[in-house]
Amino acid sequence: MLFIVMLTGRCNLNCIYCGGSIDENVMPRKITYDPEDLIDFLNSMNDISVAFYGGEPLLEMDLMKKLMDEVEARHFIIQTNGLLLDRLEKEYIERFSTILVSVDGIREVTDFYRGEVYKKVLENARKVSEYFSGELIARMAASQKTDIYRDVTHLLNLGIFTHVHWQIDAVWSAEGIWNDFSRWIEDYKSGISRLSEFFLQELEKGVVRGIVPFLGVLKALLFDDTPKPPCGSGTESFAITTDGRIVACPIAADLSWNHAGDIYSGIARTVKPVEPCPSCEHYGVCGGRCLFTNRERLWGDSGFRLLCDATIHLIEEMKSVREGAISLAEKGIIELEDLNYPKYNNTTEIIP
Repeated sequence: MLFIVMLTGRCNLNCIYCGGSIDENVMPRKITYDPEDLIDFLNSMNDISVAFYGGEPLLEMDLMKKLMDEVEARHFIIQTNGLLLDRLEKEYIERFSTILVSVDGIREVTDFYRGEVYKKVLENARKVSEYFSGELIARMAASQKTDIYRDVTHLLNLGIFTHVHWQIDAVWSAEGIWNDFSRWIEDYKSGISRLSEFFLQELEKGVVRGIVPFLGVLKALLFDDTPKPPCGSGTESFAITTDGRIVACPIAADLSWNHAGDIYSGIARTVKPVEPCPSCEHYGVCGGRCLFTNRERLWGDSGFRLLCDATIHLIEEMKSVREGAISLAEKGIIELEDLNYPKYNNTTEIIP
């Protein structure tokens, strides 16, 4: 079981697509419960992973370190904007299994959406990469200015990150982000095809590149193993808000369908995707993509279908790669087990 602990609603950035800190009507900026109650709750559960989330979790560094010292977890994970990574002691960095650092691709794209942070974030990530043995993932938000092939390959080729993951900035986007989403989706699909060719060419050299959405879909295709939804929200993953509520999805703490319990009474209910996803032929791989999108449909049926179209295109590309990968494995060029990723829920949603 993965628990995403929201240490704070505050953020030290004000990204265009996000808007900075979480509204206090959604949850308080700082935790309002006794941390010992959280520690007791987490330690009452078996075989857990704990991910630190926000806002920016490193703004509550002391609380995070306390939890790492007192909670028994198989994996510790953090999603951070990276600006404060240089202030966290090496002994704590090394205890993470996965560190996800927000960076959107080339400097021009990253700095446009996030402010002038590209240089500092990469400096901090590079320092960590010199000694960190876990997963160091570049986590992109793919928006209007994103060229998915250019930006993913740029981050892969920096020699800093073990993996690159992205999520399409859709549905919850700030107004004005998109001028022509349907046109962008077509360009995105073309980029996915180019990226798929690149990925397969690397496999032919015996190299498995850490493109998380590709690997996650291949895992579902090769090993028939994917949660529903693929992030596990509501069944295998739950978030804990700053006021002690337990919710299925960390981005929708104020919605009633998302409430699943609290740290005092435990998990009272699961939350699963609803139709049309469970009846779709691609559900076994896609898993409903995103629980929030599945439940809310903020962009209506047309927006929902555009995202489905992008997802189906990704799946079809990976079906082609699967055949090539099986052939390469039979020749001894790669091991299929190297495509069995992720090994644990590391908060990557898999389907962008």
